[in-house]
Amino acid sequence: MNQSNGSRRRVAVTGLGVVCPLGLTKEAFWEKLIQGQSSVQANQNPSLPLPFTSVAESFTGAIDNFGEMAAEPKKAIRKGTKMMCRETQMGVAAAQRALHDAGWVLGMWDAQRCGVSFGAGYMVTEPGDMTDGMKKCLDEREQFDFDRWGTDGMRCVTPLWLLNYLPNMPACHIAIYNDLRGPNNSLTQSEASANLAIGEAFHVIARGSADLMVTGATGTKVNPTRAVHTALQEEVARTGDDPAGVSRPFDQHRSGMVPGEGAGAVILEEWEAAKARNATIYGEVIGTGSSCVASPRHIARRKQALENAMRAALKCAGIGPDDVSFIHAHGLSTRSGDSEEAQAILSVFGPRASQLPVVAAKGNFGNLGAGSGAVELASALLALHHGHLFPLFNYQTPDPSCPVSPVKSNDRESGDCFLSLNVNHRAQASCLIVQRGKL
Repeated sequence: MNQSNGSRRRVAVTGLGVVCPLGLTKEAFWEKLIQGQSSVQANQNPSLPLPFTSVAESFTGAIDNFGEMAAEPKKAIRKGTKMMCRETQMGVAAAQRALHDAGWVLGMWDAQRCGVSFGAGYMVTEPGDMTDGMKKCLDEREQFDFDRWGTDGMRCVTPLWLLNYLPNMPACHIAIYNDLRGPNNSLTQSEASANLAIGEAFHVIARGSADLMVTGATGTKVNPTRAVHTALQEEVARTGDDPAGVSRPFDQHRSGMVPGEGAGAVILEEWEAAKARNATIYGEVIGTGSSCVASPRHIARRKQALENAMRAALKCAGIGPDDVSFIHAHGLSTRSGDSEEAQAILSVFGPRASQLPVVAAKGNFGNLGAGSGAVELASALLALHHGHLFPLFNYQTPDPSCPVSPVKSNDRESGDCFLSLNVNHRAQASCLIVQRGKL
């Protein structure tokens, strides 16, 4: 660690929780990763303009989906779910699971020193929320009359409708249910959100502004309204007879991303406090970095943004490229996205990029929107915890434009330090570096 980092407090990861297409527990999630299982399926919902989806079908919003918890928050969450959209429900569930995993007990910590930093995408309403109001505005020709919305249509929308879709609601609910009165913030940068939120939580603890932070992100690409945006604006996979084989990060025959949904959360804690209570320490966050780059004509420059973010994270951590044991890549499975990411990795790691192990869990579950980065961080933390990596699912044919070294089996050692990358289609990149904590 360099001299400038010597005075900051160390930050441990002491709990993790996932709500994703591969499962609702860290055990099921990890088992499916190392076994090389996929959650991608042919779209069965005719209202979604998507050929393939990756949906957390086991998550229904029932209180049991939120994991084990004390009676008081359990009662409050059961009552509060009706005021949460699906994204918020998934985010709260992931956070509750992470808190339980960390051994959280209400009142055990100083509430003023515990906070939340949570990421999300922009949240959009379900079409059904407006159906009754829109029907009230139809004229005799069954055409929508905009002039009638304010007088006839609006009154059919529930007065608290907006509270279901504000992207700061996950952080608000998590703080309220667990009496977390410290710093609280929400970040909405789609796929870059998770690393940005976790990076902020890291700095909050490192500088002494809190002792514990609940952090992560939730997202979706398959909400019916959001799915339309996804289909129109992004490179979605539209070929392949076998749905499980469609998401193919860095493979020469990749054809686009698979939209999905999910959430992940981790508990960050001041190192000495975690050690004093004999907490399970999955790793130590040591560096963060971010960058957003566009041309003068506003064309996204993902390669440069990713390169900048990695270099910033390495500088923050006080380490060099040779100290990184493996990379969890964004691995979107798009033609241009994977190529640009691979070129960024090559720029930072040089010739070593051809041997440095690369994993990308999107091969197993697609793009979970803002939730992707948090779930992917959980996969990398579990790899570090278990000491070995999981294979890059569906990687078969190398692509000369992607000069990286994907992991092909689950017997590859994880080493002691990893770098996790994410970037959105507007070239907002975010990066985290985590090492095996040295007691």
